[in-house]
Amino acid sequence: MRFKPGDKVVYPNHGVGEIEEIRCRKIAGAEQDFYHLKIYANQTTVMVPVGNSRTVGLRKLFAKKQILELFAHLCSGDIDIYSNWKGRYKENAEKMRSGHLFDMADVLKNLEHLSKRKALSYREKQMYEKAKYLIISEIAIVEKQTEERVEERIDEALEKAIVARKKRKKSA
Repeated sequence: MRFKPGDKVVYPNHGVGEIEEIRCRKIAGAEQDFYHLKIYANQTTVMVPVGNSRTVGLRKLFAKKQILELFAHLCSGDIDIYSNWKGRYKENAEKMRSGHLFDMADVLKNLEHLSKRKALSYREKQMYEKAKYLIISEIAIVEKQTEERVEERIDEALEKAIVARKKRKKSA
C-alpha cells in the first residue's frame, strides 16, 4: 500500500501519525524514498522507508465498522491466560509490535484481568498503559471523540469482558 502526504496512518508501538511528505534520500550510495511521518503523541518525525512500510507494519487507520468490531471483541470474555510471567510478557510484546488494534485489545484484556488478581509488574503496567493509549488515540481520531470519552467506553468494555469471563468460568 502506498501512502501520500496528508494520510493518517498507524506506526506500530508509536501510534497515529500523519504522512507529511515523501522524500528521496541517498543512503549508502543508493537512493531510497522515505515517508516523513509526524507522530501525534509526541510530535516527533519518523522516517520510514517506503519499501519497508509493510514490513514495519505501517497501516491505515481502522474504519468505523472495524471500531464497532473492536468494541465487541473488547467486551467478549475471551481472555488469554498465561501461567508464567515470561511467556505472558513475550506473547504480549509480540502483539504490541504488530500494531493491530485487535492484538493490542488482547493485551489490554489480558493485563486488565491479571490486574484484578494481583498487581502488575512495572513492565506490564507500562505495556498496559501503552496498549490503552494506542487504542484510545486511534479510536478518538477515527470517531472524532475526546480521548476521555473513548477511555470511558474502553473501561466499560473491559469491565464487561471481566464479567463475561467470570460467568463463563462459573458455568464451566
